[in-house]
Amino acid sequence: MKGHDVTGSRPHALFSFGTLLDQRVQTALFGRTVPTTAASLAGYTTRPLAITDESVIATSGQDVHLTLERQLGATVEGGVLRLSDQELAAADAYEVDDYARRRVLLTSGETVWAYLDVRALRAAARIVIVGDSIAYGRCDPQGGWAAHLAAAHVAANENQHRVFNLAIPGSTLADVSEQTPPLLAPRHPDTLVVAAGINDSALPLAASDTDHDALPHVADRLGSLAATARRNNARMVVVGPIWVDEARLGDVEGLRFTTERALVLRAALRTWCEDHHIDFLDLWEPLRDRPHLLVDGLHPSPEGHKELYRYLSALSR
Repeated sequence: MKGHDVTGSRPHALFSFGTLLDQRVQTALFGRTVPTTAASLAGYTTRPLAITDESVIATSGQDVHLTLERQLGATVEGGVLRLSDQELAAADAYEVDDYARRRVLLTSGETVWAYLDVRALRAAARIVIVGDSIAYGRCDPQGGWAAHLAAAHVAANENQHRVFNLAIPGSTLADVSEQTPPLLAPRHPDTLVVAAGINDSALPLAASDTDHDALPHVADRLGSLAATARRNNARMVVVGPIWVDEARLGDVEGLRFTTERALVLRAALRTWCEDHHIDFLDLWEPLRDRPHLLVDGLHPSPEGHKELYRYLSALSR
């Protein structure tokens, strides 16, 4: 299903821990007070967020709200509001650009909406990366963009931050969706970064395999991974494909990669994420038309990986 995932005849369940529980705010936004039920959200803590939007300050009476960030072993107490389509839209309009509405798993087992930090990696503590050779860091002895991300993330909080890079060269989204479920629980992730898909855009060169096309199945694979993330109380982040230099791409391990199909993949990933309220990080631009940053037209050089990390870091601040 697209959009809100429920029909207009059913209420939208929204977890709140802050000003949306204030009856004055509810009356201003919804024209009524909303009955709430107590609920808790495990694996999260809160931090203050300065508000500059005058209309939001006028409604809440506060210029500092709270935002959620991840912390293993912590719990945030709050309540669940049941809202109509129109009320959910009003809540969306009320929340400033620092928030994004995403699905979360309550300690009760119910999946509900909540407003999280719009920058998923900024709020993360324990990150698992699954993906292909680019996420693995092939052609970079330092481990690629994922290793740069891990070094900076762990350095920011050595006691609580962890990054587990489980990417495997050659993986497709189908491979990742099958391999990931048993790998998550032991690592207690709060964020699942899915950095795969470029292999799904390739067409086999072998005549016997030319009828195989993975692109139409991208949505099914992402849906499976999203369900896995939710079961593990993790926020899913999808990383889009990088630019490929088709002029230098020949037979890559029996596969043919093209710019056209990579762009189809990019659009499919972005659209699915928008429709399902999943975070999408677009990595196409930093290497576009910069062939010197690719070793073979497909895999970034060490400097290319640094450029990807710099771009990703800017998106995460």
